[in-house]
Amino acid sequence: MTEETAKPDRRRKRKAFAVAGTVVLLGLTALVAYRVYARTHVSTDDAFVEGSVHLVAPRVAGTVSEVLVIDNQAVKTDQVLVRLDPEPLQQAMAEAEASLRSEQARLAETQAQVTAQDKRVAAAKASLERTRNSEEELSAAVSARRAEVQARTASLDQARMDLSRAQKLADQEVIPRTRHDRARTAFEMESASLAAAEELRRQAEAALRSHKSNVAQAAAHLKAEEAALERARASLETQKEQIARRQAQADQARLRLSYTAVLAPADGFVTRMSAEVGNTVQAGQPLLSLVGLDDAHVVANYKETKIGRIRPGQKVTIRLDAYPGRKFRGTVDSLMAGTGSAFSLFPPENASGNYVKVVQRVPIKILFDDPEEVRPLLRVGMSVVPTILVK
Repeated sequence: MTEETAKPDRRRKRKAFAVAGTVVLLGLTALVAYRVYARTHVSTDDAFVEGSVHLVAPRVAGTVSEVLVIDNQAVKTDQVLVRLDPEPLQQAMAEAEASLRSEQARLAETQAQVTAQDKRVAAAKASLERTRNSEEELSAAVSARRAEVQARTASLDQARMDLSRAQKLADQEVIPRTRHDRARTAFEMESASLAAAEELRRQAEAALRSHKSNVAQAAAHLKAEEAALERARASLETQKEQIARRQAQADQARLRLSYTAVLAPADGFVTRMSAEVGNTVQAGQPLLSLVGLDDAHVVANYKETKIGRIRPGQKVTIRLDAYPGRKFRGTVDSLMAGTGSAFSLFPPENASGNYVKVVQRVPIKILFDDPEEVRPLLRVGMSVVPTILVK
């Protein structure tokens, strides 16, 4: 090979080495840049938009009479979605209210009975008091009659002695016979007066004994009236409890009637509509689903080897597959206290002993920094690629 042909070969080799060195240098620079980026940014494509999904079901059984919404319609909280036929529950409410009115009428009657019995007890107490007060008068009369008997007895004894003395004197003819006759008359009069006094005493004592019997009867009558009053009051309390039960039944019937209007539990969009006019539905049977986006957020399933650097409050860049080229800002809210597989329907087990280690994923909740801006674009289940800035 001549010198003239060797020079171009050397130049080509130098160029090749320069190009290769540049490529290697660029590769090293890209590798360093990627390593730096990877240390400060953690990304995953296993992420989705989540929101509130409400299963709307009636609280009472009935027949669908009206469907007021359609699929994908936006609704507000407490908006009527479906109406059930209210006639059976209206009838039940009317019966409950009629029973309540009947019990209230019985309560008025029972209250009137208690009032009347109160008056009878008061009258019985007054009668017993009057009877007891008259007992003192009868006792005083008995004492007076007994004193009168004692006085008449003393007078009779004196008349007997006078008669005996007059008899002796008359027999001796010391006094005239007329004086003896007056003494005898006086004795007979005193005897009659004593007999009359004793009779009056017996009558007074009999009246006192009879009066004590009347007091016992009046006390027994008062006790009977008080017992009747207690029964009336117990009946009144029972009636009040019965009214409370009827009131609760009426309130329950009224509440069940209000359940014939199936309301939206939150703002959202109607999906999976299954309600049809004329269908008979049971309590708790789903009629439709309501998807709420007010609390829409991202659930990102990061590998467990990556979450050591993830903390709540870190900033996130969010890209939606449905809107390529657009980026949204978010913030890490929280990390789930378990892996996704731990809460699956059939969690993994190692009963057989043949264990194969699989990298687990931990769900992380990410909130949008500007939910009002992004909410019109979101749909539950959308694929998302979040990138967390860990430094």
